[in-house]
Formats: sequence, structure tokens, C-alpha cells
Amino acid sequence: MDPRLEANRLNWDERAGLHATDRTGSYRIADVLAGRSSLHAIEAAEIGDVRGLDLVHLQCHIGLDTISLAHFGARATGLDFSPKAIEAARDFARRAGRPDVRFVEGDVYAAPDRPGETYDRVFTGWGALNWLPDIERWAAVVARLLRPGGYLYLIESHPITCGALADRDGVPTPTYPWRDPPEKPVASDMTHTYTGDARPLVNTRNYEWTHPISEVVTALLGAGLRLEMLREHDRVAWKAYPTLVEDGVDLWRFPAGGPSLPLAYSLRARRPG
Repeated sequence: MDPRLEANRLNWDERAGLHATDRTGSYRIADVLAGRSSLHAIEAAEIGDVRGLDLVHLQCHIGLDTISLAHFGARATGLDFSPKAIEAARDFARRAGRPDVRFVEGDVYAAPDRPGETYDRVFTGWGALNWLPDIERWAAVVARLLRPGGYLYLIESHPITCGALADRDGVPTPTYPWRDPPEKPVASDMTHTYTGDARPLVNTRNYEWTHPISEVVTALLGAGLRLEMLREHDRVAWKAYPTLVEDGVDLWRFPAGGPSLPLAYSLRARRPG
């Protein structure tokens, strides 16, 4: 494995252990175990009817969104490169009474070979693409996983507002590159995970790549998919800036009178056929 991705895997193995015993409530574990959903309002409204469909969730982490999609009626498979995350996901599926949900350990770039199937839906959720160095290769994987007529649904934080900009005294300020080529990731050391859990991480080093929306769309088009929907949203699934305020129960936005900037985007791209 690429040593940068191996460092990320070690980091995410640790996070998986913390998130699976979530002390902050961020992951809504109790809701999923009770047959409800951990999906946020945007993706729950946009992903469409998945009843009776074969669906794969790439970079599924501890599997709660995957199980939620099964609760919605999908025949769901989750894939993640962290063995600790997959172990937790399988345990959650068992505890939720969903032995039908399958979880596969593997690198996302090898996804077509690991599950060994094609799907009606590919789902990729919040905070996934920034861990991948090569977005064209990812798009090719998505295209191979989709059956003719099937589509990808992607929900992600905005690569400018939640990637290139950072908070400086309450003002979103250009801080990082607007895109990162595969050979030049942003390297950082995170001592704690993003949920607010006070338990420290040991494997702190990780590597991230910002992918502009144009790069993601162009990669999907180049893989032969047809773009059907592209939206930007003024809400995001975590408190990306200290000034954000809760919008409902599960999303965050800038307050009235604050910056007017997109915080997330979503898209649907279909394989013709």
C-alpha cells in the first residue's frame, strides 16, 4: 500500500475504535441500532428510493450509514480499508438485527475486485474524497461498480470553504491550496478525532488531498458517466467553523449576517444503459 495511505489507515483504525464507542453522540449509534437512520437531511432527501436495490457504500467507516440504507430497503454492502472499522460495522449490523448487510475490508481502488459484484447504486458520503490521491482512478472504480442505468450519489463538504479556507478570527481565509495533486498532499498531525472525544490518538499523521468540484465532475464524465444533478448547499454535517450554528438537529450553517458561502455539494452521475 502507498505509505501515505498506510499512515491514513493506521490513523483511521484508531478513530474507528473511538467512534464505535462514541462518547459524544455524533454517530447516532442508538438510532441505527433501533432501526432508524444516521443519514443527514441532505443525503436522506436526495439519494432516492433504494428499496430492493443493490447498493455499495464506499469508504463506509464503521458502517452506520450503510446499515441505515439497509433500513431504507437496500441490499447494502459497505467497503472500507480499516479492519477495525469493518469489525465495528459487522458488530453494529449484528446488534441492529441486520445480518443481511455485508461489510468488506479493502482499498477503495480495488473495490470492483473485492465485493466482486455490480450495483444499482454507489454511495459515497461526507469526508471521503479528501483521503484519496487520485480522483480519476476513483471515478473509474465507480463506473466499474455500476450496472447500466445505475447511479452514483455523492455528498461532500465543499472543497473551497471546507478545504482551501480556514477560520482566522471568525473569517474564512485562504489558507491551503485549492487543489492538491497526488504527489503533494497536505500532511498534518491530528492529536484528537473530530467528534470532540477527549481520548488522544497515537497514530496522528495523516495525508489529505483537496479535489475541486470541477476535477470530480470531469473525472466522472471521463469515466463514461452522465451528470444528472449537481447542487451546492449552505449547510455541512459538522461544525467546520466556530461561528456555525445548528440548522435543525443535524447540520450546521453560517449565522444570519455571516458569510454567504457554500459549505457542501452533492451530485448524481449515472452509467448510461
